[in-house]
Amino acid sequence: MQSRLLSALILWMLSLPAVAVDIMVIDQSTGKTLKDVVLMANDLVLPVTPSGTFSIADFQPLRLRARAHGYQRTEVNLHAGVDEVVMSLKPIRPRAIYLSTYGICSRELREDALALIDQTELNALVIDVKGDRGQELFQTQASDANDTAANANMRKLIQGLKAKGIYLIGRVVVFKDEPLSTRHPEWSVKAPSGKTWRDKEGLGWIDPFQTSAWSHSLGLAEKAADMGFDEIQFDYLRFPDARGLKFSKPNTAEARVNAINAFLDQARRQLQRHNVFISADVFGYVLWNTNDTDIGQQLEAIIARVDYLSPMLYPSGFTWGIPGHPDAAAAPFEVVNHSLLRALERTGVDGVRVRPWLQAFRDYAFDKRVFGAEQIRQQIQAAEALGTDGWMLWNARNRYSSDGLSEP
Repeated sequence: MQSRLLSALILWMLSLPAVAVDIMVIDQSTGKTLKDVVLMANDLVLPVTPSGTFSIADFQPLRLRARAHGYQRTEVNLHAGVDEVVMSLKPIRPRAIYLSTYGICSRELREDALALIDQTELNALVIDVKGDRGQELFQTQASDANDTAANANMRKLIQGLKAKGIYLIGRVVVFKDEPLSTRHPEWSVKAPSGKTWRDKEGLGWIDPFQTSAWSHSLGLAEKAADMGFDEIQFDYLRFPDARGLKFSKPNTAEARVNAINAFLDQARRQLQRHNVFISADVFGYVLWNTNDTDIGQQLEAIIARVDYLSPMLYPSGFTWGIPGHPDAAAAPFEVVNHSLLRALERTGVDGVRVRPWLQAFRDYAFDKRVFGAEQIRQQIQAAEALGTDGWMLWNARNRYSSDGLSEP
């Protein structure tokens, strides 16, 4: 009986004329309408009207999901009978520290990081989904309905971090992948001898031209998005910076740039339905060089394909300095500020589209100085002076202190 009544109700509803629903997305703090918004109805991206609003003619239940640069994502469920929806986005500037797969799984390092978030201006974490040596945070083979115990525990951990209001960035190391190059030597970068090439750490890399290999990193990115990460950050999204290597296609600047662009285009297609932000790490000198720095990273091409650009502006990484400052370690403010200024001038984007990596480790290239409170604060001030979308502190050991950080 109930089944027949439900069927009759559905048939009656289907006979009703579609009702237009007007949707507006606003800044939670100002109440102003946001125009640079991606709004999705279920898995469909809705076109924005000239006034900055959206409209959909459908009474069917929908999940509306919105995101915009510089704001936290949000979603609401739309039901029949509603003809107007106002969605508000909360502004956020992620101020993050990095944790490796070991760091997030270590109770000591994780709790130290969370305590620092409670005590300082920090509000975000960058967590390795796939690390520098191919370590993976979870298994992609497990379905949502059949998670492994490890995946279930990780999902619970991520949900707990989200409940604390922490913005989560999932770092996926792409082409530096020793385990994958070992399992699939046909995908690996080759030495002149034709054997798998390995870098100074003894690690193999994936040939970026091998599109069949992309699915592994992209699968992990999708799983991270499903787990609840707000943003997927691709690192080592480049060709190795070594000479004389062999690839499956001619190693020209145009071919390199096209390969990196194609990967990001594919990433956006696959991740779109998850309503996550996409970012990419690039060498600091990419902001200064007009070519691809011989690694496939061309500034204007990459920033057109990501939500956030994440340049690695560690002063120690600027071995040849920057104009006017040959000793980069002695000029942390200038290195960060001048590099970001150059990027903004070249691309014409707002500072909210850029979030730099900053140095929270001892110098290794100049005089081995400690980067303590003064150096860290100078880098932060240099980034914030240009209105960036926050910043991220890198320390490979996952050891951080409150040095250089402000109170909440």
